[in-house]
Amino acid sequence: MDTLVQKPAPEFKTEALVGEDFKQISLADYKGKWVCLFFYPLDFTFVCPTEITAFDNAYKAFKEANCEILGCSVDSKFSHLAWAKTPRKEGGIGKLQFPLLADLNKDIGRKYGVLLDAGITLRGLFLINPQGVVQYQLVHDLGIGRNTEEVLRVLKALQEVAKTGEVCPANWEPGKKTMKPDPVKSKDYFQNA
Repeated sequence: MDTLVQKPAPEFKTEALVGEDFKQISLADYKGKWVCLFFYPLDFTFVCPTEITAFDNAYKAFKEANCEILGCSVDSKFSHLAWAKTPRKEGGIGKLQFPLLADLNKDIGRKYGVLLDAGITLRGLFLINPQGVVQYQLVHDLGIGRNTEEVLRVLKALQEVAKTGEVCPANWEPGKKTMKPDPVKSKDYFQNA
């Protein structure tokens, strides 16, 4: 799998569950905003609802950071709706504050390089900047969920770098010191990379 980082995010247009309604969604709808696009394997599974509800619980913090969240799986919009109508205490996800994309033809997962031969997607996550360029890519196996606080930390670090031109050291958090790169060393480093 090739990385999408520093490349234009693959465009898509698909049906999605938005609240309790169906709507056509495209990546172009979010131009000018950061986008957190995450893939999960299937509706009505075990780890997936913990991730989806964690992103829903963190939705306000992402929104305050000018970032929209989009979830995506190979399920249909009807499956998404049935899952959303299932209460969280019964393994459902309830009504979400962000769209769940239906990738029934598996085109989006294929474009983002997370589609398995079995026809489901790995747990992939992509942070896309307001210009539509992928800035961060995380892909891992099915059995573990992602940490929404870490995704938010990375998002804020990317935004800090974009705003200031400075770089963020390991374990950087908002409010902590950034680093000013040496322009001469940086130029040599990036030309030889």
